[in-house]
Amino acid sequence: MVIHDNMIRVFTSPMKSSFRNLFHPRRRTYCSIETKKDILFDPTKQICKIMMSCPKLGVATALDQSGIRPSPEVVEQVLKRFTNAGMLVYQFFDWAGKQRNYEHSIKAYHAMIESLAKIRQYEIMWDLINTMRTKNLLNIETFCIIMRKYARAQKVEEAIYTFNIMEKYNTPPNLSAFNGLLSALCKSRNVRKAQEIFDTMKERFKPDQKTYSILIEGWGKDPNLPKAREIYKEMENDGCTPDIVTYGIMVDILCKTGRVDEAIDIIKDMEYNGCGPTSFIYSILIHTYGIENRIEDAVDTFLEMERNGVHADVAVYNALISAFCKVNKVKNAYRVLNEMECKKVNPNSRTCNILLNHLIDRKESNEAFKVFKRMIKICEPDADTYTMMIKMFCETGDIEMGQKVWKYMKGKQFVPSLHTFSVMINGLCENEDASEACVLMEEMIEKGIRPPRLTFGRLRKLLLDQKRDDVFEFLQQKLNLLVKEPLCD
Repeated sequence: MVIHDNMIRVFTSPMKSSFRNLFHPRRRTYCSIETKKDILFDPTKQICKIMMSCPKLGVATALDQSGIRPSPEVVEQVLKRFTNAGMLVYQFFDWAGKQRNYEHSIKAYHAMIESLAKIRQYEIMWDLINTMRTKNLLNIETFCIIMRKYARAQKVEEAIYTFNIMEKYNTPPNLSAFNGLLSALCKSRNVRKAQEIFDTMKERFKPDQKTYSILIEGWGKDPNLPKAREIYKEMENDGCTPDIVTYGIMVDILCKTGRVDEAIDIIKDMEYNGCGPTSFIYSILIHTYGIENRIEDAVDTFLEMERNGVHADVAVYNALISAFCKVNKVKNAYRVLNEMECKKVNPNSRTCNILLNHLIDRKESNEAFKVFKRMIKICEPDADTYTMMIKMFCETGDIEMGQKVWKYMKGKQFVPSLHTFSVMINGLCENEDASEACVLMEEMIEKGIRPPRLTFGRLRKLLLDQKRDDVFEFLQQKLNLLVKEPLCD
C-alpha cells in the first residue's frame, strides 16, 4: 500500500525533547507550503503549531515571542482542539489570562475545567472556580460540568458535595442543577444513588419531563426494565406528560432488551397523542433490526420513514449502514453512503468508523485504507478513527503506514487520545523502535496524559532489554512529576 501525497500532507514540528536529541540528532521536518500559509494568517493555527512543538523553553515563553495577542474566540478554539492535552493546555490558558486587554470568557473557563477534571487535577480546577466566583462568572452550568466529571470518575460523593455547596458559591441550585446531578449519576451507572436523591428531594424540586426521562434512561442502562416502566408510570401519575425525548428513551430501552413489539406500541401511543416518531426513533428501530439480522425489516422501516415525510439524518443512515455491515452486505452499505452524498447529508466520523470496523474485522486492510482515504475528504476523523487505522497497520506489521497516519493526524493538529498514544507506542515497541516509542511516551506525559501500566511496562521492558536503563530512569522521573506513584515496581 502506498500513501499518496495528495491524500495526506504530512506536517510535523520537530519535537525538541531530550529523546529526540538523544536518538535523532538530525530529523527532517515535513511541512506543506499550503499549511504554512494557513498558519501565517490564522492566530489559532499559529498557537496550535507552537503548542504541538512542545518547545523546551516553555509554551508561555514561545507564545510571548510569537507576538500573538489572543482574543476570546481564539482561546476558545484552542481549548477545544486541545481538550485532551491536560497541563499543556493549562499552560496556554494561564498565559492567555495574563495578556493585556484580555479576559477569559465563561466558555473558556468551562473548557479548562473539563480538561483539568479529565486528568484529575481537581485542586487547580477548584482554584479556577474560586477565580470565577471573584469575577462573578459562576452559573448553574459550571457546577453541572463539575458534577459530570466527578461522577464519570466514580467520585459520587464529590459530585453530590458539589451540588450541596452551590449555595455557598452564591449559585442556589434549581431544577436544572437537580437534573444535572441526576443525569451525571445516571450516565456514570449510579442510577440507584440518583433514585435515592430523587426520592429525597423531589418535594424540593418539582420534577419535570426531563427529570423523569433521566431516571428512565438510567434504569434502562442498568439494565432494569421493570424499574424503568415503574418510573414511566409514576411520571404519568404525576400528571407529567411524556415528551418526544421520553418516548425516544422508552423505545430505545425496549429495543435494547429485545422487546421491539412493545416499542412499536409506544410509537403508536406517540402517534395517538399527536407526537409522530422522529428520525432518532427510526434510527433506533433500524439499528435494532440490524443487530437482530432482520435486514428486510430495517429497510422497510427506512422506507416507511420516507413515506411519512421524515427526512433521514446521519444517525439514520449510520444505522442502515451498520445493518448492512452486520449481514456482510458491504456493497449495499456503500450504496447508502452514495445516497447520503446525493441527499447532501454529510457523513460523520461514526459513519467512517462503522465501515472501518467492519472491514478491519474481516481482515480487509486494503479496502479499509481506501475507505479511510475517501472519508477524510468529506468528514473529520475522530480519535477512534485514528486509533483503528494505526492499530490495523501495526497489527499487520506495517509500522511505517501506522506512523504516516500518525503524522497526518498531527498535521491536522488533532491531539491524540490516551488510546491512540497507547496503540502507537505498543506498535513501536513491537517493532523494537524504542527511540520513537520514548518520544511519544514523553509527549504523552507532557500533555498530562497518564500512560496505562501495560503500555508503560512494555516500553520499560524494551528499554531494559536494550540496556537503556538511563533512558528508562529519565522517563520514570518525568512520569513521577505527573503521578504520585510509579507505574512500574
